[in-house]
Amino acid sequence: MTDSPRRAPRAGIHPDSSKSWLRRAWPIVRAHRILLISSLTLSFIGLVVQVQIPDLVRIALDRALVDRTDGLTGYVWLIAGLAVAQGVINFLARLYLLRTAYEMEYDLRNVIFTHLMRMSYAFYDRVQSGELISRATSDIRAVQMYLAFGPSILVQCTIAAIAFALMLSINAPLAVVAMLTMPVIAVLGVRMRRASFPVSWLIQARLAGVATVVDENIQGVRIVKAFAGEQRQVDLLAASADRVRWAYTEDAGVRSRWLPVMDNLPRLGLAMVLLVGGLMVLDGDATVGTIVAFNSYVLMLQPPFRMLGMIIMMGQRAAASAQRIYDILDTPADIVDPADPATPAPRGDVRFEDVRFAYPDGTVALQGLDLHVAPGETIALVGATGSGKSTVARLAARFYDTAGGRVLIDGVDVRDYPLTTLRDRVGIVPDEPFLFSMSLHDNIAFGHPTASRDQVVAAARAAGARGFIQELPAGYDTVVGERGYTLSGGQRQRVAIARALLVNPPVLILDDATSAIDVRVEHEIHEALRDLMRDRTTVVVAHRLATIGLADRVVLIENGRAVASGTHTDLLATEPRYARVLASEVTA
Repeated sequence: MTDSPRRAPRAGIHPDSSKSWLRRAWPIVRAHRILLISSLTLSFIGLVVQVQIPDLVRIALDRALVDRTDGLTGYVWLIAGLAVAQGVINFLARLYLLRTAYEMEYDLRNVIFTHLMRMSYAFYDRVQSGELISRATSDIRAVQMYLAFGPSILVQCTIAAIAFALMLSINAPLAVVAMLTMPVIAVLGVRMRRASFPVSWLIQARLAGVATVVDENIQGVRIVKAFAGEQRQVDLLAASADRVRWAYTEDAGVRSRWLPVMDNLPRLGLAMVLLVGGLMVLDGDATVGTIVAFNSYVLMLQPPFRMLGMIIMMGQRAAASAQRIYDILDTPADIVDPADPATPAPRGDVRFEDVRFAYPDGTVALQGLDLHVAPGETIALVGATGSGKSTVARLAARFYDTAGGRVLIDGVDVRDYPLTTLRDRVGIVPDEPFLFSMSLHDNIAFGHPTASRDQVVAAARAAGARGFIQELPAGYDTVVGERGYTLSGGQRQRVAIARALLVNPPVLILDDATSAIDVRVEHEIHEALRDLMRDRTTVVVAHRLATIGLADRVVLIENGRAVASGTHTDLLATEPRYARVLASEVTA
């Protein structure tokens, strides 16, 4: 796997949660201010050009057609030139605006994804993946749209002020008549904002619920099909989608009550202009060209008013989405690098001292575990299901922090290690190996991306994976399906073992890592592992006698404590609890 160059985010979200959501997002806007200001400036210039055209039409009508004191051709060419100039300016303004929007989205996505990568196992134990996917996609898009397009829409709305200024210069009384509806629109906008915010929040939350259902069913599609649960899951999604539909219907109700009025008020202004302006023309206080120009100006006011309603709705949606994003970003990572890290020489000494631990859901896993594994020693952890064996691996690599006691690697508390250093020293092969949708070479080299093909092949050979990989059409370049499901369970485990071995950690933990491998292949892997374990501290979570046979010493875990330790033969002869565990858990 090759690392492509990546630009770091130019800015992040302000950490002060007491600030408004916009002030917290301001650093990202400020980081891209040059592009944004360029876009807004060009947009404003385009508006200035646009409002000149009706005035030229007015002059052309009055001078060339009514008074016949001037030629028409010059005005036609001038208006056409302004139209072309406006088109070029608007093109550049739109280009810069879209670039700004995508740059902001890039920063937002990287900020939230970087934060998610720092979060511990405990965070993911309590937060649904669909929620995270929704916040990292649709919520980010809602915020990005407002941050980038909101200022642009506000600039577009300034056409009302520019047009009003020109109308005042042409005919002040008629200009006042044309703008009479503005205060009403402002009041309606505020009321619509208040009505739309709770609905916007509800929509985003319910979209996240749909994302959760979809994510779980895609990830668990094999289980759904195995138990013929397709229709039940379709019904579940339909129920979630129905809740989203209800929220969108409420949102449509808010829009339908307020937006038509806000859209049509400028037309009322147009009618008033035609009425009052017509009377003024009859009285000789205005010209036909003035009426035509004012008609164009009032029509220009319609899009800004429509966009005013749009920006209000966008703002409420963005505010709701921002709060959902900030909920994630404001959750501190509880597993972090120490302020004063220690990096002693790697020896492979592992010690648990009176370790107590319970999972976030309250499940107690360890209750005063004392365990020492000397450098180069191989031990097998044996115990009934739920006794705490796998938790030992998770605490050694500091996926969780202990509730009491200490875990020491080479005499140093794991909380005093930089996380990257610790996890380079403690390699884990889980009982449920996860493979990425990329080549087998890249999967094996995941922990050591610069490894050569020879190094990858050597690790695969040691894990017993070389044989089946060579039989694949593309060999090590074969791209496995999502989660590696194009491979068998045993093949995935062998790739996971190769991935851990390539890093060459001084401490290797095999969490029931050969459970899905047949006995013949397991024997081949064990033979290879014997050589690899010779100078390596190894902890094996064991359920098979063949796996236990790899160990120099067996430790019996019961109710989160180490209750017995010795060789397999000694424990079998002296410890009835060990014999009972083997009878129920271990298969020959």
